[in-house]
Amino acid sequence: MSDLFPSVNQKTSYDAREIEVLEGLEPVRHRPGMYVGGTDERALHHLAAEILDNSMDEAVAGHASWIEINLEDTNTLSIRDNGRGIPVDPHPKFPDKSALEVILTTLHAGGKFSGKAYQTSGGLHGVGASVVNALSSHLEVEVARDKTLYSQSFARGRPTGQLSVLGKTANRRGTLIRFTPDEDIFGPNCRFKAEMLYRMALSKAYLFAGVEIRWQCAREVITDTNPVPQQQQLCFPGGLADYLNHSTVDKPLLLSQPFAGRIEIEGQKFEWAITWLTPTEDGFFRSYCNTVPTPLGGTHETGFRQAISRGLRNYGDMVSQKKAAELTAEDILAETAGMLSVFLKDPQFQGQTKDKLVTADAARQTESAVRDRFEIWLSDEPTRANDLLERAIERMEDRKRKRKEKDVARKSATRKLRLPGKLSDCTETNTELTELFLVEGDSAGGSAKSARNRKTQAVLPLRGKILNVASATAEKLSQNQELSDLALALGVKGGREFSTDRLRYGKIIIMTDADVDGAHIASLLMTYFYREMPELIETGRLYLAQPPLYRMTQGAITAYALDDEHRDHLLQKQFTQNSKVDISRFKGLGEMPPAQLKETTMNPDSRRLLQVDLPKRNMDGADDRRDVDKLVNTLMGKKPELRFGYIRDHAYEVMEELDV
Repeated sequence: MSDLFPSVNQKTSYDAREIEVLEGLEPVRHRPGMYVGGTDERALHHLAAEILDNSMDEAVAGHASWIEINLEDTNTLSIRDNGRGIPVDPHPKFPDKSALEVILTTLHAGGKFSGKAYQTSGGLHGVGASVVNALSSHLEVEVARDKTLYSQSFARGRPTGQLSVLGKTANRRGTLIRFTPDEDIFGPNCRFKAEMLYRMALSKAYLFAGVEIRWQCAREVITDTNPVPQQQQLCFPGGLADYLNHSTVDKPLLLSQPFAGRIEIEGQKFEWAITWLTPTEDGFFRSYCNTVPTPLGGTHETGFRQAISRGLRNYGDMVSQKKAAELTAEDILAETAGMLSVFLKDPQFQGQTKDKLVTADAARQTESAVRDRFEIWLSDEPTRANDLLERAIERMEDRKRKRKEKDVARKSATRKLRLPGKLSDCTETNTELTELFLVEGDSAGGSAKSARNRKTQAVLPLRGKILNVASATAEKLSQNQELSDLALALGVKGGREFSTDRLRYGKIIIMTDADVDGAHIASLLMTYFYREMPELIETGRLYLAQPPLYRMTQGAITAYALDDEHRDHLLQKQFTQNSKVDISRFKGLGEMPPAQLKETTMNPDSRRLLQVDLPKRNMDGADDRRDVDKLVNTLMGKKPELRFGYIRDHAYEVMEELDV
């Protein structure tokens, strides 16, 4: 036992000989996670970001106009710019080494500490290029300065030769770095992905409108979304506004134009672009500091959120909307797509990977740059501002309603949920086999209940015309009993909480009378499902029943017609022309005998259903939802002048059918 558990008095070896001193770039190879965040795919691509950031710093400082990114094979990358080039003269502290060798082999060696060489920069700690060198099996540098081309090679952070002069070059300037990540660090299967590098190049081109990114790849890469080109020149004069338009091309927008701008204050630059999406769309926010992405946000994002939130609340106060004072940033920014880019002097990041900006003054500076301009933007177009304000208030009311429901649910957690009293449910438990018929009124409900298949078909009578959700507030929506009963019968909640997994029925069938009132009720229901439960439509679960308007008999022949045109067609095709045809018009579903209702409208073998569908979303914007949103807002929204304009513009299409 004493061999297994030495006593406390037994001496162990721990003296000065046990203390290791790692020199040069050895700490990087021993603990790569401290410098690039790990050894996975993300860390591998962080190497590319470090070199690209150095070239971007040259461009932002005004010394480079283009940057070339070339994925030469699956794991060798070269990045070149036409900037000033890394200095190659002997370093004052290390006269036997060039400045280039010092930069690439020494941690915390760089030209960005004093702020003299770069006013703003993404590289801050003097470790980027040296870390890439340490974690590369091979790295080669070419520098063109003073019409002379220099070169030096390295392996795993150590020079494999002296700085050499390749000769004179009259038309070339700048730096080229070509490197291959070390498989001993990242593993044999870790390879550069063209799509990730291309997105990185694309974002840099958007972030600094004054630079041209020249992308090259050894081969075209086909991805699940868009193919990565072999060669492309990326330059976007519109900056972040172009970037936002590109990123939202397949999303329905609430606004036609984003709120975008850029400003320089005391040598620091601020650029932003933000737009509002239609309800239920997932938004995003991307931020950058000195062209470095900050996926964890930081103080600049905080300042931007404060600018937008306080700006809209101030506008609400100006137009005497008392509810605006209760708005939170989440109410205002919940359904937005936004981008923010700042260029700061001496920014402070959280860690070497720079995922989060922690500069204390950045919040105040960003808010100051954005807020006044946002308030002016709102005041310039009151209609647009009022739309944003109304939508934010709706989200606020929805938030309060959900909090109230949560409190009620907490208090009544032991109570058993009951279905609406008017619902006549079916006995089948397999959702895919069940159907729910929504009918208008108790009379139609009585006929439908008698005509249904009790095993698979349920019936829910609705009282008259339901609430128009396109023009109602969230508070009115939450208090509407008919819609609450409908959602309860379906087993789901509306809005972001909707889930098809909770649906109690495979088909939802709107069954209304074949007249104007019936069409209006159907329109109100479709608007409700489109606004609150669009996934129900997207998954093909919403249908319109097609009840007949006429019943025609001649001896043993019986036929049903959907409308006048269908009636005339059947009279010509199915009945003897010289004999009388008895024609009866149904006043409504409640007047139709259950047997006839079953035969014409409810029996799956003989009925006619129209499936309600939505256009698919394509990357090029064709068949987009924006036309649907616009039509719903025009016909069902709060503004009667839009409906009047639509009627005026389309009246000629139906004039010939009106008996006036």
